[in-house]
Amino acid sequence: MSDSADMPTHGLARGCYRFREYHVTTAPDPLALPAFTALCVTGEERNCGATSGALHTPDELTRWIAEHCAATGHQDYEQTVRAIVRAEPGAWQ
Repeated sequence: MSDSADMPTHGLARGCYRFREYHVTTAPDPLALPAFTALCVTGEERNCGATSGALHTPDELTRWIAEHCAATGHQDYEQTVRAIVRAEPGAWQ
């Protein structure tokens, strides 16, 4: 069996990798609107599946849930909140 030092390096790249520490802020990007959605998961055999679509305030989302609940009596919802956040690279390790 040959030593790996005897192996040809033709076509192989060698490199040294350095990793950075990252501090991720939880502040949303001021130029991007957050997105709130709700999915009705009420049901015994299967979920209702009604969705609010993307809304831009918690109040709009609560209003949609209240209207759907009043119309159907459904009480269980999956809520999703999406926002763009910024990552700030830390010092080289």
